[in-house]
Amino acid sequence: MRRSCKWRCDRVVLGEYGEEAERSRRGCSGVRPDVLEARAREFMSKAGLEPPDEPVLSRWGTIVAAETFGAPEAGELEFPGAAAREFRGDLTAAVRNWNDLMSSGNDVFLLLDGKAQVERIHELWLESSGGKGAPRAGVGALQRGFSIPELKLSLFTSSDLLGAREKQRRPRRVSSGTPVVSYAELEVNGYAVHMDQGIGIYRGLVSREVMGVTREYLFLEYAGGDKLYVPTTQLGKVQRYVGGENPKVHRLRARDWARSRAAARRSASKTARGLLQLYMERKSARGFAFSPDEPWQRELEDGFPYEDTPDQARAVVEVKADMESESVMDRLICGDVGYGKTEVAVRAAMKSVLDSRQVALLAPTTILARQHYETFRERFDPFGVKVEMLSRFLSRKEQESIARQARHGEIDILIGTHRMLQKDVAFKTLGLFIVDEEQKFGVAHKERLRRRYRDVDTLTLTATPIPRTLQMSLSGIRDISIIDTPPEDRRPVVTYVGEFDMKLVRRAVNYEIARGGQVFYVHNRIASIRHVAETLRHAFPEMSIAIGHGQMDEDELERVMLEFADGAHEVLVCTTIIESGLDLPNVNTLIVDRADLLGLAQMYQIRGRVGRSRVRAYAYMFYPRRDTLSDTAVARLATINEMTPLGSGMRVAQRDLEIRGAGSLLGAEQSGQIEAVGFELYCELLKEAVEILKGETPEATIPEAVVELPVDAYIPDDYIADQEIRVEEYRRLIVAGKSGTIDEFAIEIEDRFGEAPVPVKQLLEVERLKRNAARAGIVSITMKKNELKLEFDEEEERAMTMAASFAQREGIVGEGCVYTDSESWTIYLKLRFEEAHKRQELLLKWLKSTIDDIIMTGETISGAQR
Repeated sequence: MRRSCKWRCDRVVLGEYGEEAERSRRGCSGVRPDVLEARAREFMSKAGLEPPDEPVLSRWGTIVAAETFGAPEAGELEFPGAAAREFRGDLTAAVRNWNDLMSSGNDVFLLLDGKAQVERIHELWLESSGGKGAPRAGVGALQRGFSIPELKLSLFTSSDLLGAREKQRRPRRVSSGTPVVSYAELEVNGYAVHMDQGIGIYRGLVSREVMGVTREYLFLEYAGGDKLYVPTTQLGKVQRYVGGENPKVHRLRARDWARSRAAARRSASKTARGLLQLYMERKSARGFAFSPDEPWQRELEDGFPYEDTPDQARAVVEVKADMESESVMDRLICGDVGYGKTEVAVRAAMKSVLDSRQVALLAPTTILARQHYETFRERFDPFGVKVEMLSRFLSRKEQESIARQARHGEIDILIGTHRMLQKDVAFKTLGLFIVDEEQKFGVAHKERLRRRYRDVDTLTLTATPIPRTLQMSLSGIRDISIIDTPPEDRRPVVTYVGEFDMKLVRRAVNYEIARGGQVFYVHNRIASIRHVAETLRHAFPEMSIAIGHGQMDEDELERVMLEFADGAHEVLVCTTIIESGLDLPNVNTLIVDRADLLGLAQMYQIRGRVGRSRVRAYAYMFYPRRDTLSDTAVARLATINEMTPLGSGMRVAQRDLEIRGAGSLLGAEQSGQIEAVGFELYCELLKEAVEILKGETPEATIPEAVVELPVDAYIPDDYIADQEIRVEEYRRLIVAGKSGTIDEFAIEIEDRFGEAPVPVKQLLEVERLKRNAARAGIVSITMKKNELKLEFDEEEERAMTMAASFAQREGIVGEGCVYTDSESWTIYLKLRFEEAHKRQELLLKWLKSTIDDIIMTGETISGAQR
């Protein structure tokens, strides 16, 4: 049942500070008044006011406001309370209300989300009241405010001022439990690979009725007009082809595919040995085992203003587990810009600092390093953690001072650019090395890092992994965490790709400015950037247009960026320097005048700089003339136009590999095999080879029963009309079956598309039967006409006997209609019912109850034997 968004506050409890006390108040929000009071005094000092002598709040440890709770506990005081008034963005009304309250002798406290809000309220107060009196304001985390009339005390939060913004709670997404399944979607009339039959052309989904039963199939066309209809239950055998430009299309059942696959398997095995050596070297290296979480770790994490997404929470758990082990961590966090990778890094950094180990964060640009520096300072200042930044733009004396402090262990967290890779920068006790946007660093840089910090835990952040990293993650060699759940209310960026049109530029800019936003105009040639800016100033004489590029003086560039962030300029004409790290929610239109000159990953990163708020964002990717473009440029532009769904970073990385060719990125030895069988199948063979060499059971060999039943089990097109979405849902169902999360998948699909029709419910049941039948010792379940055939594992006589007796007990077979073949471990059941709809319903019901009983009985016997 969903909670009502209406905030009530019947009572307020003031009590002793303590984690146990806070945890016991389920559904309550807590804040330490002594922290609030200190921030409030700082605010009043800025306003030129004398803080009161007697503290109002710090006599109690924790303020707890809740919708409902029981009687006060020991050491707590209870007062009648009321919900704070909501202003929904009307700050002028808020200031008037606070003035009225203080004129009546009330104490007013403001608990806001960040320093910027505190400063904004301070400025507004000075403008409206001339500095007379002032509410006491600070930074903290309390969901909603309240008032205590008896104490003449009112507290307001950011949600009261700007509108409720509860921590985001998203529906649980189905996860395979493995990082990557497939990020290369099938494309109608595009090349596809069937694992057993080879490369063909995918013609789309088709619905077919066979022996009175309707199913959906993937239609693949092969050389010589051969046709293959693949049941959606076997979707895992079909992949989009990623490799050469025009692959050879095979004939069905031809031997050349078997030869190609065997050669690729041998190549994968050889490659696996080399990769495994790297893996074993890393795993055998002895690192520092960090301590379990401490109270300050939880306090830092509680300060994050959003609810963790399931992906983000899983990534945090995985990183902490790596850090607490003695093996050296080398984990990649992959997620789109704004998806929460930095928060994972912040929590990992805190874990390192609390064990007296230093942290280094390497960023590719000064702008991104500066943004990280501000973020880390804001998060770590309350804990007394020293954060510094190092870049080549500091004076020589400043650089030497910071390097010296790092060597002596006087800096806890050092954030910097390539300057950190120089020999004079060292650490006394480095515990964690964080690399942001690894794709921006060359091979030489990364090799230098590996040599210098061989025994140090490493965390790498990226939105679009480079091909070798992609390959290592898909093959299971490198640890990877995927964050692909979008932030709250994030919407896809509307993307336009076309020939340059100045009229469209005018309309786009005017529209954005009219709704109070700002514009990025990307022109990636420094020699002509001023000319472009002058052209725009002529077109928009009433607007302030600034210029930003990487060859500007550091101080000037920072000044321009800060002015733009503060809204002093409507348009920023810039190079691709903005692709790294800028977080400006008010910028929601992007114009790239020569998108054909940019790489695919670059375009994707740059587009991610808009659409970082609830406002619909627009990206215009222009090129000069279609007939001047190379085939590669056309493919890149088509891809960026297609990749608009949120969280497409991994898909972009794979498509980039497809466009540029495996040979240019992974080396000639592997590229020939990849072109023969496709990148995704090659990675699967590689993963399988790695698992065999590591002595693990390859995932492909984990048992799953064959279930072929005459039941309508498919997703009707009147339930999900879009073919691509239907294919994706079929694929996700297979993943859910393997990970045991079909129930969660069922809830989610009904949440998205409405109540599931009978064919969808039966599809889910068939998928459940596959997994559970294997657990019950059943190899296959098939049916012809009215005869049901159950084939069992050897030595599963108990299960066979139970199945036969259950059939007679439930009355689905008559006397003499059960035949057991003990030599082939098979039983045959002649079913009573004839009607198709009745047969489907009763058959699935009986199979489910029989398999559940076999499993339960087997577990009971095993438990008794133990």
